[in-house]
Amino acid sequence: MQEVLSYVRRCVDDYNMIEENDRIGVGVSGGKDSVLLLAALHRLSLFYPKKFTIEGLTLDMGYESMDFSPVADFCRENEIPYTIKKTAIKEVIFDIRHEKNPCSLCAKMRRGALHDLALERGIKKVALGHHFDDAVETLLLSLFYEGRINSFLPVTFLDRKKITVIRPLLYIPEKMVRRTSKKLGLPVIFNPCPANGNTKRQEIKELLSDLERTMPGVKERVFGAMQRYPLTGWETEK
Repeated sequence: MQEVLSYVRRCVDDYNMIEENDRIGVGVSGGKDSVLLLAALHRLSLFYPKKFTIEGLTLDMGYESMDFSPVADFCRENEIPYTIKKTAIKEVIFDIRHEKNPCSLCAKMRRGALHDLALERGIKKVALGHHFDDAVETLLLSLFYEGRINSFLPVTFLDRKKITVIRPLLYIPEKMVRRTSKKLGLPVIFNPCPANGNTKRQEIKELLSDLERTMPGVKERVFGAMQRYPLTGWETEK
């Protein structure tokens, strides 16, 4: 966790993600990324110079096999407020619409529902668990499938809902997320989504894995290019 916190703090500082007295809602899907983010921000809140608090926010997508009680127990043990909101997202996408390519619509619906939940809780800043690999993969997805050089931003202000979205795990590679979550025994929950592991993002992930074998460090160079180019919104504060 100490290694993770060093990356998180540098990312938070570089992009001025946290202000004094912030109340941050952490989007917790139950996956390794979001659960590690919850644990890391909790630890960071204990010593960061700017005082802030966190709350866990979970959307129940409607999968009967998903049990969020281990996350609820973790939050209770660490005195983190935690809210679960039931949704019909799974039913709409798979049972009603029978989407063949569900990821885009699912992401849009989840974003809207999470932001609404944050506002219901009086929260204006939301933290998401996107990490280093997610950023590189998103850039290549945009380039290969849309013909654009684009990725999500470290910090995004949503003008319509007046919510700020931050991504404090951006400097952390996925392998570190996986290793740390396992080592700390964090309450990671299996994702039963039918599309899990069968997406365009998975294809890009496998492509990057192949490239890393022949061109070690390629992901670091792509990520560095995003900051040095820089893409709009990727300029660091320092």
